[in-house]
Amino acid sequence: MEPYKLGEMEQKFADLIWENAPISTGELIKLCEQAFDWKRTTTYTMLKRLCLRNLFENANGTVQVKTTKEDFQAAQGEQFLMENFDGSLPRFLTAFSRRKKLSSHEVDELRRLIEEYEDEKGEND
Repeated sequence: MEPYKLGEMEQKFADLIWENAPISTGELIKLCEQAFDWKRTTTYTMLKRLCLRNLFENANGTVQVKTTKEDFQAAQGEQFLMENFDGSLPRFLTAFSRRKKLSSHEVDELRRLIEEYEDEKGEND
């Protein structure tokens, strides 16, 4: 089981928790019944899977976030780059931009991100 890959229902379930956490297990069961037509046991099984991946924690009947959605998505992106582009963001961007031209807004956003990175790096040197 790869830590940053979720099946479709695992992803939907994780999104539901991220949107509502902290949440009691009782309330989570009700939400899952409404959203997915799940039984209590299905909710607990899925919750256990995601707790084993350190996304969430079920402490005393309250589900809490251990890994934020943003941190999880960042790790997914890193894993994707490692698996497909030997960890190289420039190689990914080159491949991506061959098939889809970047808009001027996207180019400006990338420039802004690079400038922020350089500013942060300069402060830490």
